[in-house]
Amino acid sequence: MRTEPLFPERTDLQSQDGAGRALTNQPIPLRPDAEPINPLFSWSRRQVRVGFYILMLITDVLCINAGFALGSYLRHGDFAHTVWFSISVAATPVFILAAMHTGAYSLGALASAARGLRSAIGALITAFGMLFVMSYFLKAQQDVSRLAVALGVIFTILLLACTRKVLGHWIRLIFKAELTATVIIADESFVSQEPGTMVIDPLNYGIRAEPRNPMMVQRFSRLLMGADRVIVACPREACSRWADMLKGANVCGEILADEVQSVGAVGVDRFADRTTLVVSSGPLSMQQSFVKRLFDLVLAVPITIFFAPLLVVVAIAIKLDSKGPVLFRQPRVGLGNRMFDVYKFRSMVSTMSDSLGSQSTLRDDARITAVGKFIRRTSIDELPQLFNVLGGSMSLVGPRPHAIGSCAGPSLFWDIDNRYGHRHLLKPGITGLAQIRGYRGTVNEPDDLSRRLQADLEYISGWSIWRDTVILFKTFNVVVHPNAY
Repeated sequence: MRTEPLFPERTDLQSQDGAGRALTNQPIPLRPDAEPINPLFSWSRRQVRVGFYILMLITDVLCINAGFALGSYLRHGDFAHTVWFSISVAATPVFILAAMHTGAYSLGALASAARGLRSAIGALITAFGMLFVMSYFLKAQQDVSRLAVALGVIFTILLLACTRKVLGHWIRLIFKAELTATVIIADESFVSQEPGTMVIDPLNYGIRAEPRNPMMVQRFSRLLMGADRVIVACPREACSRWADMLKGANVCGEILADEVQSVGAVGVDRFADRTTLVVSSGPLSMQQSFVKRLFDLVLAVPITIFFAPLLVVVAIAIKLDSKGPVLFRQPRVGLGNRMFDVYKFRSMVSTMSDSLGSQSTLRDDARITAVGKFIRRTSIDELPQLFNVLGGSMSLVGPRPHAIGSCAGPSLFWDIDNRYGHRHLLKPGITGLAQIRGYRGTVNEPDDLSRRLQADLEYISGWSIWRDTVILFKTFNVVVHPNAY
């Protein structure tokens, strides 16, 4: 167990070159309350793209309704036959789901109107094919003109083609090549600036390739907020360290290399006329991120309402039991290795709380209050993290967030395994794969962390909504656990 204070006296993490020689005599600041670095982008182009996807979705839905209305008008001579409206309403949600799956609302669809149109037409055919099969097996008895339906499909495709072409031309006219934000990090290397890119010297922002320094990693991640693609040009000996920095930043990260090197590349790409090694990418697409966020909100809102009386009772009990605030806030490492404040019910004497998490909790810890023992034993102290989920800093399911001062024996978590930062590619969760496997409680040895880390990386690589659902159900079996104290 670590007994000496971690901040701000620790000065052993200094910048080093490939041979381990110190590059500076200045200690690296590790205080979590240090003023955060401003990101390169004041707005995220990803948010702008989402706005375009919504605009495209709205126009697609209008095209479906207008197409079938025109088909019905040509067949019947008026709009009194409302069958076209019923068909449109039934087809729209199926079309949207199919369109998201085929990539009709993706960066490729924005970059190429033809690609987006093909995806939208494919989704349209899928939607009406499914409706036809469902109506056949359900034996729907509705007088539908086959000519009106055929005309509706033709008009819908024509309208989709026109609107997609106009929108695509308008979007490319406004943004040209700037639909994505590309950052080139030139570490002791020269890179010519291409249109739509930003070339920076990391030293100008106080950033060095130190993947085992949590505050340096956070500084790096904060700088890149809003970036879609990050390319690092660096000396050969620094490639592996920059690769580790990129792998936890939740960006598409590449190493600019004229020769292949052992940096754990997951693919090859091109920048200008040179080869890049893709070493990192976010585990979820935009559509998957949307589905996971929707899953969290659909469940977290009713769960919070259901537990509201319990939250009030526990808050009153904590207030009557000991002096101090009801909630305990602690900085922890979250998505993209960026810090956030996690909420828990205070279970310790307020004057003895450990805001950095550098001192592990013992089974009969004198710091824990009477009420604290009960709420920790039953995991009720974790319930306020529902507010983190509602706010978007956490998810219901994901790798558990750790305090920056967490140790396994005498070593910080960051010092034990160079893959530790990779577990932050997804939002941290209230529960996770490691928890349902029984990996809870104090981390005493490096092997304890390795088992949890392996479970977290397994969860990230094989994420699915089905797995999240299974983990939530299995969590009920470990709410009360012998390692929870």
